[in-house]
Amino acid sequence: MTEFKDGLPMPRRLWAMVVLMAGLALVSWDMAAANVALPDIATDLNVSPGLVVWVMIAYTVTVLVGILPSSAVAERIGFRQMYGLGSTIFMLGALACAFSTSFSMLLIARVVQGIGSAMLMSLFGGLVRNIYPMRQLGLGVSLSSLVVGILAVLGPAIGAFIIELSSWRWTFVVYTPVCVALLFGLRALPDVPRTSKRFDWLSCGLSMITFGLFVVGLDMLVSNLVWALGFLGVSCIAGWWLFRRAGRQEAPLVPLDLLRIQPIAFAVSASLASFASQMSAMVALPFYLIHMLDYSYGQVGVLLAAWSVGVASMAPIAGWMSDRYRVAILCIIGAGLTGAGLIWTVLMPLDSAHYSMLAPMVLSGIGVGFFQTPNNRAMLAGAPRRRSGAAGGLQATTRVLGQSVGTALAAIAFQLGGDNGPVVSISVSIVCALLAVIINVVRHFNPTPDLQL
Repeated sequence: MTEFKDGLPMPRRLWAMVVLMAGLALVSWDMAAANVALPDIATDLNVSPGLVVWVMIAYTVTVLVGILPSSAVAERIGFRQMYGLGSTIFMLGALACAFSTSFSMLLIARVVQGIGSAMLMSLFGGLVRNIYPMRQLGLGVSLSSLVVGILAVLGPAIGAFIIELSSWRWTFVVYTPVCVALLFGLRALPDVPRTSKRFDWLSCGLSMITFGLFVVGLDMLVSNLVWALGFLGVSCIAGWWLFRRAGRQEAPLVPLDLLRIQPIAFAVSASLASFASQMSAMVALPFYLIHMLDYSYGQVGVLLAAWSVGVASMAPIAGWMSDRYRVAILCIIGAGLTGAGLIWTVLMPLDSAHYSMLAPMVLSGIGVGFFQTPNNRAMLAGAPRRRSGAAGGLQATTRVLGQSVGTALAAIAFQLGGDNGPVVSISVSIVCALLAVIINVVRHFNPTPDLQL
């Protein structure tokens, strides 16, 4: 096995980038486009709108509980093997979704697809860390953010176009050629050093219980408080056991060893606040724009696309800057711009024309793009190369967990806010963005360098 200590040589690096970006596009496309298919799925399979959302919930929970175990397995069997396995399982799950004849069969297929997605997502950060030389790590992170931003805009549009021409089933079939192409490109990926340590099955189970019941409990806080508190209680007990166990291990499945590195700990906590802010805003903004400002769905689509354009356009710039300037300063600016854009949004008169909302939407998106690239760079750069798989898994888990918390906070805000629920939810998003600012102010004055190059 040939190892390259500081990134891959050219032209292999370019081919590895293509394979990485294709996998990232696949997962991002699925997460963005599947929502569009929900109304047609509900009609075709004769289920209620309240029940059909479990197509997304089952997928999200599976991804969340599967990322850290997948990253631990990848460190043992190799990144290439895990990438190929994840692509295959994702493809089989997607095909099973397409040929589902009942709602229960579709849910099982989405769980299978979520397992494949978790396997792929657990690798993205570690692959970026090993494909690019350290001096270009910001570029690698920014290109990943660019792909996610573009697919956030194009994913729903492509999904809607496919459904218009055929049916929701084809939104899953179209993944097949991409997965096959990924299998042919595996040889371009880096050879990452493996560990020979035994896989910790007990920690794997505790991790799944901790994160899975935590998310389900948060989702049920509004609808069923008793069950929600029960799930959250079990999650806390399992989490306490898991973290005590991890604290005694050198390279645990839940990477507490990485969280002891201060730049990574700051990056993780700031990322949680940032993703919670983004998701609570994404849940609230359609309701606010449609029900309170009386905009059409088309106008709302344009405004949300403007947010994504801001993210995608800023990512390369932030990547270049993150290789040259302190991460804390860049993240303070990014989270501050996100909060400022959201404050601008809720302060706009209710009779504002829809085009006047473009500026605050773009500003919020620019803030997200300015924040995520340097913060993710710090998370990946601070980890030893032998733990790059765990760092990538930690990055992906933080993202999904933050999004789940943001969704739950939005649901609680809607329940408590009544008719003003959208405004309350956006206010929660602003608070989370300001929390990310505060974390980075503390990071800036911390004596530990925010980048370990």
